[in-house]
Amino acid sequence: MIQLPKTPKFSLLKKRALVTGASSGIGLACAVALVEYGADVLLAARRLSKLNEIVDMIGDVNRKVRAIALDISDIDATIEVVNQHGPFDILVNSAGIARHGPALDSTVDDFDEVMSVNLRGAYFLTQAVAKDLISKGLSGSLINVSSQMGHVGGIERAVYCASKFAVEGFTKAMALEFGHAKIRINTICPTFILTDLTRSTFDDPEKRAWIMDKIKLGRPGQVEDIMGGVVYLASDASALVTGTALMVDGGWTSD
Repeated sequence: MIQLPKTPKFSLLKKRALVTGASSGIGLACAVALVEYGADVLLAARRLSKLNEIVDMIGDVNRKVRAIALDISDIDATIEVVNQHGPFDILVNSAGIARHGPALDSTVDDFDEVMSVNLRGAYFLTQAVAKDLISKGLSGSLINVSSQMGHVGGIERAVYCASKFAVEGFTKAMALEFGHAKIRINTICPTFILTDLTRSTFDDPEKRAWIMDKIKLGRPGQVEDIMGGVVYLASDASALVTGTALMVDGGWTSD
C-alpha cells in the first residue's frame, strides 16, 4: 500500500515568540500572524503605550499576548529581557531604522545610529535568544527581518544596505554554528512595503516610478505580504530551512 506523505504543520501552538519592532508596520503584522497561528507572543518596541493598545486589540483568550518596552540598541537591556522572559521558541526581529541620503552626505552619527540597531542590536539579540535556547537544550527558529537591500544596492541607501548585507552575513554564519542545536536562523527580505514610515517615499513621483519599475508584479508590498512567510519560517513547515533568505520582493532581485 502506498503511504502518502503528510504536510508539515504550520501550527505554532505551545510556541513562545518574541517580536521586536512590534508597534507598527511589518513587526505588528508578524505579531498578528504568530498569534493567529497559536503562539504566545511578547511584543517589544520602544513605545510601550502603543504596544499596550495592540495587546488589547489582538489579545486572544487562548493565547498570552504581552508587551514590554525595549530598545535593542541597549544590549544589556536586551539580554535582561531575554533572560527574564525566555526561552523563546521563535524570534522575529523587526526592529530597524534608516537614515537615507546620498552616500557623500552620510555622517558618522547617521552610520552609528543605523548600525546600533540594524546590525549591533540585531546581532546581540539573536545571540541572546540562541544562548538561552542552547543552555536549556531547546530548538528554535530565529528570524531577522532584513531587506531586499541586503542583496542589491539602492539609491541613497548606502548605510542601510551596509547594515542589511551584514545581517545576511551573520545569519549564514550563525546557521552553521547553531545547526547542531537544532536552532534555525533565517532572514525575510521585503521589498518596499507601504507603511506610515515609507509613505513619504511613495509620495515622491520619481521614487515611486523607480520602485514600480523594479517590482515585477507591478504593485508595492503590503504588510500582509510578509505574514505568510513569517509563519512558514517560524513553523515546522520550514524544518530543513536555515541560513537562507526568503525574498518577498515582487521579483526585484530577479534581474
